[in-house]
Amino acid sequence: MTTTLPRLCLVLLSIQLAGCISVEKNVKSAPAEAAPTRTSTGAVAPITAQQVNAAQQAWCDGLVRVAQVHARGGDARAEASRMIDDLYDYAEGQVFFKPTLAFGPRTFRPTKEGALAYFVGGNPNFPEDTGFALKGWTAARYDNNAAENGIQIHGEIAITMGNVYITGPDGKEVMVDKTFVFRRCADGNLRLCVHKSALPFNPN
Repeated sequence: MTTTLPRLCLVLLSIQLAGCISVEKNVKSAPAEAAPTRTSTGAVAPITAQQVNAAQQAWCDGLVRVAQVHARGGDARAEASRMIDDLYDYAEGQVFFKPTLAFGPRTFRPTKEGALAYFVGGNPNFPEDTGFALKGWTAARYDNNAAENGIQIHGEIAITMGNVYITGPDGKEVMVDKTFVFRRCADGNLRLCVHKSALPFNPN
């Protein structure tokens, strides 16, 4: 009896330790959620111009990527859906989106459904959409040229104004006027809460 009890205690202790090690491994292997950068005092760091520029470049790259997937015969709709989730604030907030070629009663696209229809078409609720992202774009770039510094940062919001330049399959570049407003979301990423695009006014 005196020898059995210590052995039983050792077995129970081993099981408990194994459980702790297993839990620790599971905690370490769980993916950490992204969070806003914080300063040395623990405060959330302000949005930087570099982050805003990166978000704008991600939009340009995303548009071209959808076009390339479509050109290869891939699932452009799925690619466009990922682009919208990554770059627009439909999941957490409200988005004011006025696309370049949208018109009539569906000029503004406050839902992801409307944004997706604009980029890839094929939605009977938006019969006028032919898929802006399916037009064979090969490159895209932007300028924040509405002022000397075309970026305004106000807390968790960043505003840009200028132009986007998109290259078509014929090598010609199309310029559109754009206003982007980004909001920092819960995961720390900047997403569009306002996007207004329009072709430049031509008085002739």
